[in-house]
Amino acid sequence: MVSQLESEKQSTIIYPESDGQPMADNTKQFRWITIIHGNLDWLFADDEMVFVAGDLLWYPQQGNPKITQAPDVMVIFGVPKGDRGSYKQWEENNIAPQVVFEILSPSNTQKEMNKKLLFYNRHGVEEYYIYDPDKNELSGFSCLEGNLDIIESMDDWVSPRLGIRFDMSGEELKLYRPNGEVFSSYGEIAQQLQQKDEQLQQKDEQLQQKETALESEKKRSQLLAEKLREMGIDPDELK
Repeated sequence: MVSQLESEKQSTIIYPESDGQPMADNTKQFRWITIIHGNLDWLFADDEMVFVAGDLLWYPQQGNPKITQAPDVMVIFGVPKGDRGSYKQWEENNIAPQVVFEILSPSNTQKEMNKKLLFYNRHGVEEYYIYDPDKNELSGFSCLEGNLDIIESMDDWVSPRLGIRFDMSGEELKLYRPNGEVFSSYGEIAQQLQQKDEQLQQKDEQLQQKETALESEKKRSQLLAEKLREMGIDPDELK
């Protein structure tokens, strides 16, 4: 009877799918969130057991909807892809997000970020990255002996879980895939695809021109052979 009442109590608890906050406060923050989310989603597109989410409420404990965070981007290995209204950890084999990204905006306070660090440390995040695009400042934390410990230098740091490299040598952060390709925005990717399509079209046109030239040369050779035969000359004997 007690277990039945407990089950009914759990079923009536509401876990909101929105915290009422915007995903981003400005275009720069939004751009970086979408770049990181989109490229990580692309990076693991062929792995059905890697779930990449953006601005999704994560509930680590059943029965307490007040304990929650919505990372700008989080990556969870070991759970299937698919749409979710929120990430209820107890419904996902109790697997916590292993990698979390936060992109700062001017409205973020130090107190807020300290609370997030404590939350991610307490609930099992293995890697935590914070980027401030306005100041071009990047900090990271990696799990060491069960706790998130600060990464001394993020320049050329390679994520143990993701395999991506962080480059802070320029005016803004650059992220590189394991194969060396740089993370790009949707617009940049579309432009690259358009350029490749134009290159393919040019190659196709060049090939068609060569085929046309070869066909014209073949016709000229045939006409010449016919004229030689009319003159009583066997063109094969001239070869």
